[in-house]
Amino acid sequence: MLAANTSSSMEAPSKERHPFARNVLDKDYVVVACQNKWDISELHAAVLKECGFTVRQSVEKTASGAHKVVAGVEGKGKIPFVAEATAKAEYEHNRENGETETFVPLELDPFDPNDIIRALNDIGFKKYVVLEDFHYLPDTTQRDFSFSLKTFHESSKLSFIVVGVWREENRLIGFNGDLTDRVLSVDVDTWISSSLDEVMTVGGELLNVQFHDDFKKDILRHCFDSVHIVQEACRRVCRTSGITRTSDDFKVIGENIDVTNLIAAVVSEQAARYKGFLMGFSDGFQETDLEMPKWIIFSILCSDVDQLEKGIRLRRISKIIKSRHPKGADLNNGNITQILNSSASLQNRKGTRPLVVDYDSANTSLNVVDKGFLIWLSSQNIDEILEDLGMPNKLTPVELAAL
Repeated sequence: MLAANTSSSMEAPSKERHPFARNVLDKDYVVVACQNKWDISELHAAVLKECGFTVRQSVEKTASGAHKVVAGVEGKGKIPFVAEATAKAEYEHNRENGETETFVPLELDPFDPNDIIRALNDIGFKKYVVLEDFHYLPDTTQRDFSFSLKTFHESSKLSFIVVGVWREENRLIGFNGDLTDRVLSVDVDTWISSSLDEVMTVGGELLNVQFHDDFKKDILRHCFDSVHIVQEACRRVCRTSGITRTSDDFKVIGENIDVTNLIAAVVSEQAARYKGFLMGFSDGFQETDLEMPKWIIFSILCSDVDQLEKGIRLRRISKIIKSRHPKGADLNNGNITQILNSSASLQNRKGTRPLVVDYDSANTSLNVVDKGFLIWLSSQNIDEILEDLGMPNKLTPVELAAL
């Protein structure tokens, strides 16, 4: 099993292109694009559908009272089921050679991973299953799947690749400790300067151009180690230089470019989304007396960009909030932790995609996973934003130092 934790770029990946699977796995995979309202049964059913099944609801119910589903395979070239389950109906398909195959739909419990394994084994399924945008799933579904994953690992040869946006290194193991040594976590978000420099160098070679050294140095200095910003800045320079395909003649481009303004222009296109994130998160799931989501935003806006880049620890968030919250020191830390643990769910509920922040419960740290937000925030009047949100002014450097 493989879990790839990535941070958000400033544009959500296309569901149709599935860039991670396309670039890494060649053709030996199926992709399930996770949705923010699925429970575990809907996730299991989606896996079956992507593996070639048709799935419909049954009149029969499971022991818990939920409806079973009937899964069947249709079309030419499909493998017939072994009739292990009680069949409510059978249907036939004429093969090209004139022979007839009989298909027996399986009636199964969509909540039970053992039934999913049995169905996939019956068709000889052996490809990787990629779960894209796993972070969109509700927290309860992510947790439930971590237990299904243990069953898949122990009772089948199926391999899952889980792709999500989070900074917590072992999110799935945090949900289910039994996955220790059964899941390999791969951080594909960490970009160092030499790697980003290579992106520009190799990309330029493919276009038969070279980005000017000063341009590259300035990009690396101001990009917050975001590969998206590097790529987008280079794309814009290519466009203004008339490079839309591999150049017939070698050229050096990017000289005398104001990189600060260039990056600001890239980030400004996401300004509406960032403002929407601040407003939506502040509103919370519903109106409450403590208004904790709004105070979480207050702690973010009171922290400087360098601190946000490293992540804000729960202890510091608590001190910042208690310094201004009406309840002061009497505020319960549990109220703060509850919202932090629900930060991804809240952003999904408010339509913030990709995510801007994520809470690492293992290290009790709130992280900004969209680097563009940091760049945008560095150019904003924080007190004006806080005023729009109905919050007190930002803490002064002296007050922050005293915390």
